Amino acid sequence: MTDTITPGRADRGPIPLPPAAARLLVPIGAVGTIASAFMSWTWTPDFPGNLTIYGYPAGLQILALVAGALTLLYGLSLWRVKGLDRLNPAGATSPVFLVALSAFTVCWFTGIAIAVDLGGLVNLDPGAWVAMAASALPVVGALALPHPAPGTGVRGYFTKPDQPRAGTRSGLVERAVITVGTALALVVFTYGIGINDDDSETFIGFLLVLVFASWGLLHAGLVDRYSALSARHKGFAATLAFVAAVIFPFTQSDDHNANIGVNILIFATVALGLNIVVGLTGLLDLGYVAFLGVGAYAAALVSGSEYSRFSGVHFPFWAAALTGMAASLVFGVLIGAPTLRLRGDYLAIVTLGFGEIFRIAVNNLDGDSGPDITRGPNGITQIPDLSIFGFHLGDQHQIAGFTLGRFANYLFLMLIVTAIVVLVFTRAADSRIGRSWIAIREDETAATAMGINGFRVKLIAFALGASLAGLAGTVMAHVNYSVNPQPYQFAGAAPPNSAFLLAAVVLGGMGTVSGPLLGASVLYLVPEKLQFLQNYELLAFGVALILLMRFRPEGIIANRRQKLEFHETGQLDVPAQTTLSDGTTVTKAGA
Repeated sequence: MTDTITPGRADRGPIPLPPAAARLLVPIGAVGTIASAFMSWTWTPDFPGNLTIYGYPAGLQILALVAGALTLLYGLSLWRVKGLDRLNPAGATSPVFLVALSAFTVCWFTGIAIAVDLGGLVNLDPGAWVAMAASALPVVGALALPHPAPGTGVRGYFTKPDQPRAGTRSGLVERAVITVGTALALVVFTYGIGINDDDSETFIGFLLVLVFASWGLLHAGLVDRYSALSARHKGFAATLAFVAAVIFPFTQSDDHNANIGVNILIFATVALGLNIVVGLTGLLDLGYVAFLGVGAYAAALVSGSEYSRFSGVHFPFWAAALTGMAASLVFGVLIGAPTLRLRGDYLAIVTLGFGEIFRIAVNNLDGDSGPDITRGPNGITQIPDLSIFGFHLGDQHQIAGFTLGRFANYLFLMLIVTAIVVLVFTRAADSRIGRSWIAIREDETAATAMGINGFRVKLIAFALGASLAGLAGTVMAHVNYSVNPQPYQFAGAAPPNSAFLLAAVVLGGMGTVSGPLLGASVLYLVPEKLQFLQNYELLAFGVALILLMRFRPEGIIANRRQKLEFHETGQLDVPAQTTLSDGTTVTKAGA
């Protein structure tokens, strides 16, 4: 949200400093933070990133440099420097405070981590002390800037009296903005995924900068403006996103990072299928991962594995994919037909039971407890790599001087699969059946009274979501060389599991395309890079969801309907206004 004060005098911030002095502290501290990145922060290279070299930022110093530069830009926007007002269209000072926090948190985290890891404050070089002191100045300055009187219900710190005017840009300029935004997103993702798995300190610093800087951009209104641009040029934005994903493997020298990308796309695709059931139709499915397992097992049985019950059968990929989708579709109909007349918690309990029944069933189809179909806990192993039109995905390939390994090949395949799923999701959501899903989600009784066959509509959603999960399961079986029952449970130490998929949908934003993609990326990448979190995955999910419900209940990326539901007064065409005791008019407008 972005707030402004019109017209009149705003009260001072919690720190008693003159506004001019407060505005001066922000750029001064930002410059000091940038300068500290070129100094030595510790004397020993034992700390990750080698922060011992003068004039050459590395590791956490690079993050401090970026956060300091962003703080400087927003600090200068308070002085109305020409061109920088576009970074903060409403002139709010809450974005300044948040981006200042990004520099403050990464500098202080680094200083504390050096002291803890190396055994005392004596291990801090002058650069670390300068970074910690300088990064605190913008925070103090932002807190001292004017803000509304307490009790008005308006959040943030504000300096400019007028609301931002909606500018008019040519289509070429708007496409250029979308291109720059996509390139920045690719750079940020590439940097984050490229951090070594054993360098948890640098990844935590990366998260701190990313969270607070993104929060600041959100308060500045830039995120919503960029979303509006992308919505106006939806095809162009989607094409750029696809191109950026294609470029990603060429930026990686380690095929392990491509493996992470493949798994993110697999789980994001499954989350999109779940989004049909949960986000569009409003059905709480706690056993959705079972459909992923059905598709994976069905494909494994017909893909030529010597451990398959049908070892002589070797379908081509398209036939195996259709088999996995068909099997998941059948199970979706069989489970949905007798249960979708239930609502709310009862439906959630039944779907949770189905997920557990599937895992237990495939665990017992081992020839001893039941028929020998899935080999029980041993699973179906040695699933051969795919070969599509003579292109063997298990081999390395040289393209334009770049070496693409096995996981990079599967990444390209998953990009095609993800594009298909996104197309199906968007076309279905915009269709008559999609509007029926939304009507059922909002009020099933009213939708039924208007002539919508609720049972049929929900069964279609259940079946379509299940078939999309089966398609992703087909690829996952070949990527992992095997399938076994262990991952297909409600919650576990690592994805896939139903809790992970549901959290990805809720965290990213229900009912959107990019929301589950972002949610799955965050929830998979964080435990992958922070190994100590893998045993506390559910705790991390719980904390993330609590924070999300408090600060952004509609999800990180939300559609307009969700915003209206959670922020009604902030999204009206006529902004809500409050008059303070001294005559100041406070206007609250949606960012």
